[in-house]
Amino acid sequence: MSAKRPASGRYVVETEERDTGDLGDAGDLEAGEPETGEPGFEPGGPETGELDAASAGGAGLRLVSELTGKEAEGVTSVTPADDGWLVEVEIVEDRRIPSSGDMLAVYRVEMDKGGSLLSYRRIRRYRRSNADFGEA
Repeated sequence: MSAKRPASGRYVVETEERDTGDLGDAGDLEAGEPETGEPGFEPGGPETGELDAASAGGAGLRLVSELTGKEAEGVTSVTPADDGWLVEVEIVEDRRIPSSGDMLAVYRVEMDKGGSLLSYRRIRRYRRSNADFGEA
């Protein structure tokens, strides 16, 4: 997937086509389309133009990394919202030596069901050594 900023100023997530290889006897399924009982299946996937949770998390991570110009540590949460997804991404804002002094931040990204960026903001900033080890 890649994020591109069209003339409208809104980011749009585009998915890349993948070669699924020989599917053998896949019945009526399109190439690459998961069966309902397969792990990772969620209604509203690529055929409807809507992102599933895993795709939303990846898209959020790429958007925050691209917008901030900083290295992403990872996705910390993906939550369905009324009209899309809320994704939280942890970013290294400032590298220090030793790494326990690194400044980290968590950004919340709001995307619509198709992956267009609606908003993002930093919701927390902290030193790696002062990370919250409470409830995950």
